[in-house]
Amino acid sequence: MSRFARLCQTSIGAKQVMAVTGLLLFGFVIGHLLGNLLVFAGRDSLNGYAHKLRDLGALLWVVRVVLLVVFLAHVGSALRLWRLNRAARPEPYAVEAHLVTTYAGRTIVMSGLLILAYVVYHLMHFTLGATNPEYLKLMDPKGLPDVYRMMVLGFSNAAVSGVYIVAMILLGFHLSHGLTSFFQTVGLNHPAYNPCFKRVGPVAGVVIAIGYISIPLAVLAGLVK
Repeated sequence: MSRFARLCQTSIGAKQVMAVTGLLLFGFVIGHLLGNLLVFAGRDSLNGYAHKLRDLGALLWVVRVVLLVVFLAHVGSALRLWRLNRAARPEPYAVEAHLVTTYAGRTIVMSGLLILAYVVYHLMHFTLGATNPEYLKLMDPKGLPDVYRMMVLGFSNAAVSGVYIVAMILLGFHLSHGLTSFFQTVGLNHPAYNPCFKRVGPVAGVVIAIGYISIPLAVLAGLVK
């Protein structure tokens, strides 16, 4: 077993893998949000953006595969760390103490697993067309895949929007704790900057959650149609 593999088996290694992969996924979350927000600019803007992504061809699939590997590594390291922590403390405390740990921190594993489940559904819904194959046949007046129309149809369903909103709230909580932990894991601790580092996670989590949630709300309110 290599030195890197042995490191990944430890709690320190698992935390480092989570930090690096989490930062990469955070970058994707921001990029994906910026692309989705083009729905407010109209059909041509969103569909044109989606068309440019499709024009990447094989490169797009390379990016997707890399993202999948990063995602699996993030989930795997999180579960590994959870198991190590459970093994180190097999018996639960008689009285749980949550004086320091935030709610987001205490539910980080559960929120991560729920987000994972939603990502699978989201891919089947919008990307693969497994739940709604008719979406893949939608074309706009320019003959481009009508991602705009697909998004409007999808979020016009209150149940679909409701599940999406809950998932984005969970994502906000997850990012809130994850980003804060990132600074600690990589050793960015300094009395002068720690208060700022501790605010970055919660602020980013709220902003990103609001950004994503604004889309289905706008569709349900008839602002995007």
